[in-house]
Amino acid sequence: MSALTSRGVSREVFWRLAALNVGHLQVFVTLFKRKQSSCVDTLKVKPLAQMVSKRKLRVCVATCNRADYSKLAPIMFGIKAHPESFELEVMVLGSHLIDDYGNTFRMIEQDDFDVSSKLHTIVRGEDEAAMVESVGLALVKLPDVLQRLRPDILVVHGDRFDALALATAAALMNIRILHLEGGEVSGTIDDSIRHAISKLAHYHACCTRSAEQHLIAMCEDHSRILLAGCPSYDKLLSPVKNNHMDTIHTWLGDLVQENQYIVALQHPVTTDIEGSIKIYGLMLDALISFNKMTLILFPNIDAGSKGMVRMMRKKGVEQHPNFRAMKHVPFEQFIQLVAHAGCVIGNSSCGVREAGAFGTPVINLGSRQTGRETGENVLHVRDADTHNKIYHALELQFGKRYPCSKIYGDGNAVPRILKFLRSIKLDEPLQKTFCFPPVKEAFSQDIDHILETQSALAVDLGGTNLRVAIVSMRGKIMKKYCKPNPKTYESRIQLILSMCEDALQDAVRLNCRILGVGLGGGIVHHHELVHGSTFLRGGAGPTSWCRWTGRSARCGSRGCVEAYASGVALQREAKRLHDEDLLSLEGVELKKVEAVSAVHLISAARQGNTNAQAVLKTASTALGVAVVNILHMMNPSLVILSGVLASYYQSPIQDIISQRALVSSQSIKVVTSDLEEPALLGAASMVLDYSTRRTY
Repeated sequence: MSALTSRGVSREVFWRLAALNVGHLQVFVTLFKRKQSSCVDTLKVKPLAQMVSKRKLRVCVATCNRADYSKLAPIMFGIKAHPESFELEVMVLGSHLIDDYGNTFRMIEQDDFDVSSKLHTIVRGEDEAAMVESVGLALVKLPDVLQRLRPDILVVHGDRFDALALATAAALMNIRILHLEGGEVSGTIDDSIRHAISKLAHYHACCTRSAEQHLIAMCEDHSRILLAGCPSYDKLLSPVKNNHMDTIHTWLGDLVQENQYIVALQHPVTTDIEGSIKIYGLMLDALISFNKMTLILFPNIDAGSKGMVRMMRKKGVEQHPNFRAMKHVPFEQFIQLVAHAGCVIGNSSCGVREAGAFGTPVINLGSRQTGRETGENVLHVRDADTHNKIYHALELQFGKRYPCSKIYGDGNAVPRILKFLRSIKLDEPLQKTFCFPPVKEAFSQDIDHILETQSALAVDLGGTNLRVAIVSMRGKIMKKYCKPNPKTYESRIQLILSMCEDALQDAVRLNCRILGVGLGGGIVHHHELVHGSTFLRGGAGPTSWCRWTGRSARCGSRGCVEAYASGVALQREAKRLHDEDLLSLEGVELKKVEAVSAVHLISAARQGNTNAQAVLKTASTALGVAVVNILHMMNPSLVILSGVLASYYQSPIQDIISQRALVSSQSIKVVTSDLEEPALLGAASMVLDYSTRRTY
């Protein structure tokens, strides 16, 4: 800094530069050395952002096998289509580069992607030890490649041991990781690998709502989880121009018709290799007996695959007239074959995922996909211990058609993922944070906590008083302000602003950082507040209960619940009855000039005043009907009332629910809040909850 300031660059300019990333600062220093005076003059007349072009996000996509490429390719095409935002690097490793598994790296080159690195990382043997050695070999080779490519983010897919090596290397080298399809549950060692990658990854793009909830349950930061859907569904659900009959005839022969053939694809179960080989043999026996043309793909490279290939050759599958055995089928043609098959059989994830998009009947064998979400098109034969059981499943499923399932995507995953990538801020801390469930915290001190407390301003617009409070992130009311509520709208707004300004000044003295201002009701779903598009979801006051007309509320609408059940409404009715000498209280005489409140109305009703009782019955009915409407729309598990009138309204609203609500909602309980200041705490939570989120 001293070198720059000594040459005429002010401290203000320097710190503006320092606010940019290091790459931008280096560009400026280079310009400064070349032409000192012109650079400084430019800073004076042009915004700094115009001096330095926005840096592209350097994304490295690593693909290990034919299956993960089908999910990664749509993302790669999307990144390639936006060169103004991204630089794409492609890394190929794993079984892509092995002849016995089809040399599938060629399809990546045929898709016109420039492959930055090809890494031979597979140790042959197809057993448990070979898998471990392959991970070790990949870890030896990856550092040099990652140092050369220097990606901003590495995209890793799924649950393969190759992917585990990628995630481990990137995490140790401080490279951000985006993990696709985390949070899912299947079987075998894949579950453990998938969850291990999720813990190493910094960002997540998952396919289903359940997977998202699993990641949250694993304490991953929900602000870094994107529910995108499966990228392959973007292709599956788009119109197909190719003639599917040509594809069928190419792979199965000219005499085969759609819905009259079977696609078989089964992989080893690494935690039960012998059992999976046995099931594979039983499946082959059943297919031979079923006597339908079958396209069968070789298993993947997992431990046990050699045993399965030996079983295939023992049964004579490669020479059998009803079988076509293939090492690889290009994805676009493969999905057409799946879409028009009479049945898909095996234990591949393709059966429980992609096949559902077409309604193709599926027979899922064994435990490899246990826990996966499936559509009604999947028939499970988990204990596939006999030839007859599998044969009977073929009889039940072959030739059926089912409704299309969109459990795993709606066809818009890639745009969501690209938007998610653009939102990543490289200046954010690389260190992961985890959202652990609440536990008793050990005593510790942090300078940031000492100097500053994240807080919100809470505003409570009561009928009698306006209240403002400074509320900390932990729900502590640091300071509270209360003033009588003016009669006019303009006066109320002016007073609220004035009270908030006072609170902001006091917040500085209290070392509180104000994140925002909150007011309004709320709906809690899955332990989180639901905000709505303009942060107003959950406000029951403006809900109408009179169909055509009614009293005017302060919002200007007629028939609102607030116009009948709020503190202001009850105060107005109490004053009206008092002015008409209809609000008599036993043993108490109120002068007409004395202030009358809702408390007087409730007291009179409890002492038998029929006029007060009628007003409160109308108010209770209005609020009760609004609550019933919310129950029918939202189906919550609990209704919580807060405020000074809560205890009075509790019993009448419970009665109205039992009288008017649907049977499914009549058992829902109405309780009152036991918090000291529920209105202020609730208003503050609208800000404090949202300030910890990031939406896309």
